[in-house]
Amino acid sequence: NVATAPARAAVAQSATVRHTCGMPPRAPPPWTRAVLPFAGAYFLSYLFRTANGVIGPVLRDELSLSASAIGLLTAAYFLAFGLAQLPLGVLLDRFGARRVESALLLAAAAGAGVFAASPGVAGLAAGRALVGLGVSSCFMGALKSFSWAYGPERQASLTGWIMTAGGLGAITSSQPMELALRFTGWRQIFGALAVATAVASAWLFLRAPDEERAAAPERLSAQWRGVGTIFRSASFWRCVPLGVTFTGGFMAVQGLWASEWLLVVNGYGRDVMARHLTGMNVAMLCGYLAVGLVATSLARRGIGTGHLVGAGAPAAIATLVLIVTEATPHTGVLWAALGAFTCSGTLLYPVNSRPFPVELAGRASTALNVTVFVGAFAIQWGMGAGIDALRARGMGTADAHRAVFWALAVAQALAWAWFLALARTTRAAEARNAAARRDTRAEATG
Repeated sequence: NVATAPARAAVAQSATVRHTCGMPPRAPPPWTRAVLPFAGAYFLSYLFRTANGVIGPVLRDELSLSASAIGLLTAAYFLAFGLAQLPLGVLLDRFGARRVESALLLAAAAGAGVFAASPGVAGLAAGRALVGLGVSSCFMGALKSFSWAYGPERQASLTGWIMTAGGLGAITSSQPMELALRFTGWRQIFGALAVATAVASAWLFLRAPDEERAAAPERLSAQWRGVGTIFRSASFWRCVPLGVTFTGGFMAVQGLWASEWLLVVNGYGRDVMARHLTGMNVAMLCGYLAVGLVATSLARRGIGTGHLVGAGAPAAIATLVLIVTEATPHTGVLWAALGAFTCSGTLLYPVNSRPFPVELAGRASTALNVTVFVGAFAIQWGMGAGIDALRARGMGTADAHRAVFWALAVAQALAWAWFLALARTTRAAEARNAAARRDTRAEATG
């Protein structure tokens, strides 16, 4: 569902180019070439994103890291990933997903190797940042390639398959990762991931199909003017606070602070912690699949993506409050519910892109992605810095964790209220651009 807006834009452009050039309809490439290489890359991307949920506590103990230090080195992935998004859109348009993504995956492989070999925080953070840069195209590159290879009627299901691959990566980074740590060290694990990422790069470069690109792509200056239009839009800033605190906040928690909470506040061992993370990630995967299955049919009944975000966000926030207040001893159920409800945050992307003209849809999504991932960096690092600051003032470690989780829940609630308050400001733009998109699709398929 994140893909629907940019995918429709790219489908319309590809179909229009073939029509105006008198080219015959193109047969879609085999699924094993057009989907599986991108799915494998996104599996690794999500595994890297969430690996420190299990490995982070090991790093903290082995290297005697503070909460701020472990937060910074884990969050370096998000900062590099987020800052890459805007230039990434230009690169994908000019060179195609196969070339761009396979090249960047080599940077991710190098980053995993640096992480595996580094003795201190600086090297670990640099390696993690290089991994974030290297996998920054794995999702958007897949969407770009899918929009060229397949028609609009298949985009939702293809997005579901990619999100499923990511969910499997998150699951692999939880209990399977904890089991692997019983037999080998984290350095060996990241060395193996470096090799796997290099193999994924070669697979994608050698097997993924090439896209047709326009002979005269839009001028770079015009592309950046479009980005400026997005950042000046009230509808964009309606979505940013919720994207940062809700989607980015969940990334920060899932990637590190959930495991710290389970170990420090609940007092669980690492095996129980890993089972909780697995349950959360399995529920997240099920949530993605459910959204993909029901969102289209609900939209036909007048229940749009904005309604789903408006309902899913408060459910997730309420679940986070139940976790913080330790309202029930059934903590596994709460963490699974958090993973399931937070899936509604992915629908912010089509909500954000809908008010914009079709030619800006892709840039609207990447612009929101920048804020989400930079926000995830700030929250993940900021929570660690907050814990250290509160402990320095004499607060206990468990209470310091409770305080920063409370701060996140309050920020999410305020962002949700802002999202609802500004709903009316975007309705006219949405209606205007919905008509324009219908005209574009009719021209592309006519």
